[in-house]
Amino acid sequence: MIKRTLHFGNPCYLKKKDMQLCVDYPDDSASKTVPIEDIGMVVLEDQSITISNALLMALTANGAAVLTCNAQHMPEGLLLPMAGHHAFTEKVKAQMEASVPLKKNLWQQTIQSKIRNQAALLRYVGVAAENMDYWASSVKSGDPDNYEARAAAFYWSALFNLPRFKRGRHEDPPNNLLNYGYAILRAVVARALVGSGMMTFTGIHHRNKYNPYCLADDIMEPYRPYVDQVVLNILEEEEDIDELTPALKRQLLVIPAIDIELDGKKSPLMVGVQRTTASLMQCFDGAGRKILYPVLKS
Repeated sequence: MIKRTLHFGNPCYLKKKDMQLCVDYPDDSASKTVPIEDIGMVVLEDQSITISNALLMALTANGAAVLTCNAQHMPEGLLLPMAGHHAFTEKVKAQMEASVPLKKNLWQQTIQSKIRNQAALLRYVGVAAENMDYWASSVKSGDPDNYEARAAAFYWSALFNLPRFKRGRHEDPPNNLLNYGYAILRAVVARALVGSGMMTFTGIHHRNKYNPYCLADDIMEPYRPYVDQVVLNILEEEEDIDELTPALKRQLLVIPAIDIELDGKKSPLMVGVQRTTASLMQCFDGAGRKILYPVLKS
């Protein structure tokens, strides 16, 4: 069963009661409850939300991720379990001792999958992408020729039928939609990595002393085109995207539940990510050499 993603955009008080997440409202509206075991992610947006420590402990103990938003309503903080696997110490040791050649090989697989999924999405919108196929097949261990950047430059210039679109965190819409969607995806990936016994701050490629989610930023790369596809669908239906409204956020919050195909099997994205991180841990353990990444269909 796929875990639920809960979004709270209005003032409320969240507490734990009999292993239920209980929601009380300041206007004395009827309380609501959700079984904690059914929750995969909680998004806290309104600045007036109060949440009990007992609930936070119960959520993390059950493997849920808690995402907090800033005053601009964008995801800012992420709370995860400190240890999500029974053999946590052993798993982390294997992760930390991974060789440089192994990491470079894993990054090669990651970038190949990312470029292939980007190419599939370009075909979905009617753009020829033979050059992307060539770049994907040309990626070497560690991507020393930086085919990722070449593919990204072409991809962003062709994906959206928008004049002067530029991909950047602080650039014009639909970057606001992309940023929000990627934040949701990052939390899903980080949650799965912890559940598979890994630490998120040690990446296979990303390195930044200020970033505690380097490994999540690595592993989410082939999944980014799924977020891009959701944003494309929003652009087809919505005329005004300048403001990230609750209605737009609701469409982005379905990302953990969208269908993907991985190793010939269909599943919700959140479940697929768990399979991806489990396969990554097998690579660190020496039990495997291939990361299972999804294949986006054109």
